[in-house]
Amino acid sequence: MAIAEISVVPIGTGDPSVSEYVAECIRALDKADIKHTLTPMGTVIEGSLDEILEAVRMLHRVPLNHGAARVLTKLVIDERRDKDASAEQKVASVRKRLAGS
Repeated sequence: MAIAEISVVPIGTGDPSVSEYVAECIRALDKADIKHTLTPMGTVIEGSLDEILEAVRMLHRVPLNHGAARVLTKLVIDERRDKDASAEQKVASVRKRLAGS
């Protein structure tokens, strides 16, 4: 299982707001049925590496298909093979350490 954070930024839209494009990306993820969590600065995606890379390809194209002249996509992938991991587990691990200090 891999966890990825993706940020897709449309450029050349004539408007500094990107929320309309973000909403379209989230709708596309909902249809793709891949686990995801929207954050203020990006979206966390969980699944196999193949599922994540397929989702990234699809998400990168969403703003282009909705009128953006250019798209900048940033991707960070964390793939761990020694044990199962999830986004919730990673956050819980840090919170547990914070509670113990």
